[in-house]
Amino acid sequence: MRKEFSKTIEKIASRDKKVIFLTGDLGFMALENVRDAVKDRFINAGVSEQNMISMAAGLASQGFTPICYSIAPFAVFRPAEQIRVDVCLHNMNVKIVGNGGGYGYGIMGGTHHALEDLAVLSSFPNMKCYVPFCNEDTEGATKAMMERRGPSYLRLGLGAKPTWLTLPPYVHTRKLTSGNKITVAAIGPVVLNALKALEALPEKDQIDLFIISEIPLPKITTALQNSIKKTKKLIVLEEHVSRGGLAENLSLLLMKQGMACRLASLCAQGYLNGLYGSQAYHQKISKLDPESITKMIKKMI
Repeated sequence: MRKEFSKTIEKIASRDKKVIFLTGDLGFMALENVRDAVKDRFINAGVSEQNMISMAAGLASQGFTPICYSIAPFAVFRPAEQIRVDVCLHNMNVKIVGNGGGYGYGIMGGTHHALEDLAVLSSFPNMKCYVPFCNEDTEGATKAMMERRGPSYLRLGLGAKPTWLTLPPYVHTRKLTSGNKITVAAIGPVVLNALKALEALPEKDQIDLFIISEIPLPKITTALQNSIKKTKKLIVLEEHVSRGGLAENLSLLLMKQGMACRLASLCAQGYLNGLYGSQAYHQKISKLDPESITKMIKKMI
């Protein structure tokens, strides 16, 4: 997704001279086009993420729109205090971009995984998190982030949409497929695993699949409400820990509206066997792979 992100930012920053791009010494073979387009508005802040965030807060206080880019754990966890105090408490218009959300960096291990980033950032005042679900969805999510005034986080991953799927325009909740058995709500590229799981299901068991692209979720749309009322069953998929993630967010909104349903949450389980592997390996261990999703759907029917 970072290439789609960089193309979109190149277009935006070429028009808007207030945009300043900061990177924590990352972006090789992905951000050169942005560097060449914005020239002296491209700043390599070095391996100093805390300073990068504070610098961005200062730039935002002077009317600029700074973008801070790094891999997700370095963009979120190392400078968490600066994001909370310098950016969020003052409602500064700083855009934070983390590449490789979830288990995206695979074999590099826990130091390079971001399983709690949405929980951490969405708990800070004024913060909004954006999560595209495929490469082709990145442009819409990036534009939505840039149009918003205030602290924002873009969580990038990897995955191309199926050729048969028509990409709906970007909004925080979208319906991808229709069915009458189970409602599935998913966030991020794990949506693509859900789409693969559909291929293993007979036609009569097709699901209502919704993608959620923003945390905190502002509301449950009418379409999602109607689906849950119809099926009475909800599976939530997220490559993120359950605490502070989509399942908890949705559960609270459902309770506030007095809506009851049978709920299953498939989420990042950390490192159950103490081993590291590829992103697909960790998804399988956490039962977020297509086969496990298929089994859960069949179990819930």
